[in-house]
Parts: sequence; C-alpha cells; structure tokens
Amino acid sequence: MQTIGQALDRLERSRFRSGFSLDDRDRKYLEEKGPEVIRRHAEDFVRQKLGPAEPVNDGRQTPMRGHPVFKAMHATACCCRGCLEKWYRVPRGRPLTESQQKKIVNLLMAWIARQEKE
Repeated sequence: MQTIGQALDRLERSRFRSGFSLDDRDRKYLEEKGPEVIRRHAEDFVRQKLGPAEPVNDGRQTPMRGHPVFKAMHATACCCRGCLEKWYRVPRGRPLTESQQKKIVNLLMAWIARQEKE
C-alpha cells in the first residue's frame, strides 16, 4: 500500500493530473472557510459522488471547477469509480467503506495542503 506522499508524487508524473492547480479564487475560498469546513465538504462529496456502488453519472459526476475539492478530486484521480479502480485498485460495483472514504478525503486534503504551499 502506498502512502499519501507516494500517491501525490506518482500523480505529479501524470501530465493530466499534474495540470490541476488552485487559482486565486480557490485560495480565497479556502482561507475564508478554513480546513474544517473544506474537510466536511470533501467528506460530503466523496460520500455522494464516490460512495455508492454505482454512482449516478459515474465518470461525469465531478465538475472540473467550482470548488477546490472538485479540482483535488481530479488531480488525485478520485473523481469517479473508474479512476479509483485504475489508480488505486478500488473495485467498482461495491460501495466504498468508511475507511476507504476517509483515505480518499485525507488524500484530497493533502493535495490541497500541498497546493496552498505553492
């Protein structure tokens, strides 16, 4: 099993995944809301968009912009069940466990934290 740091380093080598970054509007939103609120948003998005065994509109359910967590979901390949399967070997057709959801949220928050430092 890879660590969050290893996963982020691997994602940075992907031309597509490394193309995502936070803009000034995202940074302002993060500053206004704070990490606790952003984490709750991430938990909600992961539960709704990835948690079910067969998410509605899987493969198209996560917008590319509009919220820093959406960008993080694409940057970390946590945007749909297909990407989760390809990058992390999380099988489709089964609901995500609470543990899996927490790991995804932790990865999203780590990507956001890395972006804030840049």
